[in-house]
Amino acid sequence: MLLIASIVVVVIVVFVALAFRIARPRLLWIRAMLRDWPNLARYAAENAKLGPVAPGERRAIFMGDSITELWDLTQSFPGQPYVNRGISGQTTAQMLLRFRQDVIELQPVAVIIQGGANDMGEVLGPMTLQMTQNNLASMAELARLHSIAVVMAAMLPTRDLGGNKVTARCSPLKIRQLNLWIREYCEKTRLVYLDFYSPMADGSGLLRPGLSDDGLHPNAAGYAVMTPLMQNAIRSALESGE
Repeated sequence: MLLIASIVVVVIVVFVALAFRIARPRLLWIRAMLRDWPNLARYAAENAKLGPVAPGERRAIFMGDSITELWDLTQSFPGQPYVNRGISGQTTAQMLLRFRQDVIELQPVAVIIQGGANDMGEVLGPMTLQMTQNNLASMAELARLHSIAVVMAAMLPTRDLGGNKVTARCSPLKIRQLNLWIREYCEKTRLVYLDFYSPMADGSGLLRPGLSDDGLHPNAAGYAVMTPLMQNAIRSALESGE
């Protein structure tokens, strides 16, 4: 009996140790979220190094989630004073909380607001379409209060690739609904609507093959489609503000 009890104890200890090892990254992520939910620390040091806007500089801030963060702005827009402030996995609620630090205080002439996929995916809990709309509108209003030209980007279409069932989280219907609201909001408030959706969607409303490797994030070919659209949108926003 003593031997059996000892074996059971060892098994339990091993199981708990393995479970903790598997769960530890998740626990560390939860701890970091509780300490700094909007992740203000992510760009704090880079913001300090960026310095004030130089005379004649037309700085533009890209505010968004992983689709923004993964975009190599130096390669796509060589020589342009464009600053990437995307954070993977972020919802529009988190973006709104860091908008002052990562956008307004950097004194750009323009901001590109891109987000919504993580809201739909409910990565941090349930979110309605209205909540996403409110957050996007609040960021746009804050920018306009500080004389920052605003470009609001449409959500990209998605596609299921392999075992990655993206459309279960971000369905074509929900994406179209959000994009319709963004377009109408831009028309009503005279902001620039950046339509990434139409040139990247196929006839079924899914992401065109070859533009992504996971069905959600653009690959090099996807960003190549987006680059001239972005440049034209920034130009339009700056011209409308002159």
